[in-house]
Amino acid sequence: MSDVTAVKNLVEKHHALKQEIAKVIVGQDVVIDQILLSIYTGGHSLLVGVPGLAKTLMVNTIAQTLGLDFKRIQFTPDLMPSDILGSEILDEKRNFKFIKGPIFSNIILADEINRTPPKTQAALLEAMQERAVTIAGNHYKLDLPYFVLATQNPIEQEGTYPLPEAQLDRFMFAIELQYPSVAEEIEVVKRTTSDNKPTINALFSAEEIVAVQLLVRRIPVPDNVVEYAVKLVNSTRPNLDTANDYVKQYLDWGAGPRASQNLILAAKARAAVNGKFSPDIEDVQAVATGILRHRIIKNYKAEAENISEEQIIAKLL
Repeated sequence: MSDVTAVKNLVEKHHALKQEIAKVIVGQDVVIDQILLSIYTGGHSLLVGVPGLAKTLMVNTIAQTLGLDFKRIQFTPDLMPSDILGSEILDEKRNFKFIKGPIFSNIILADEINRTPPKTQAALLEAMQERAVTIAGNHYKLDLPYFVLATQNPIEQEGTYPLPEAQLDRFMFAIELQYPSVAEEIEVVKRTTSDNKPTINALFSAEEIVAVQLLVRRIPVPDNVVEYAVKLVNSTRPNLDTANDYVKQYLDWGAGPRASQNLILAAKARAAVNGKFSPDIEDVQAVATGILRHRIIKNYKAEAENISEEQIIAKLL
């Protein structure tokens, strides 16, 4: 199959996929789009939202439509690395036998990742980066595709372990989940208080997702689009001589090179699902907020004046 045909097929399948997800999830189009772009590019996402907004249901539904295995890990302060990675036990013949933990799945929902201590966070982050884990000297490869969606609760921060900025950078997108509108909430209540259970059809397989990820990487990008993405990321760095006064006034730290890479990858995937064979600057701008939001660090002045990350990014686009 040629890449042109593959892109056309992806457009059709992406549209069908969103219709399938809409059987269960009401609204949240932007959130679903960003999660799917993450999967198409092989990235991971951080989902920030208050409890009760159907984060688990959303990820479970997406996993079903993609034909992938799904596991949910509820992070708690007493969770140990072995609880998520797995451990060796003695079997009846007194031989060591490795029992795989919940991390061995295609899609992992790491619920409230900021509730668990740093060493357990680090175990998950190693698996995210390496697509492999090492336990008792043995190296275990994780099945591809491998996607981690971690959630953080923006309220109740007491007694939590916030992810350091260097670890936040491992996530491709930081996706903000908002409350549904009144009309959407009415539809949610109607659906969830009846006995009607929609049937979810799997439209992809693990092999097809890996093929899509390779297809996205093969999409050519014009030099001016790469230059725009790099200059956009560069403009977030207040310590550079070229930084404008607005950035110097409100930011302590800017985004690193991983942001530039992710902007281009996400722009490629967005172009592909919209039937374009090459991304343009508009595609970079469309994904910029989700990719830069968690990579820029505001200073006290921005906090005091209630300037949000989204406002700063909008000013730079």
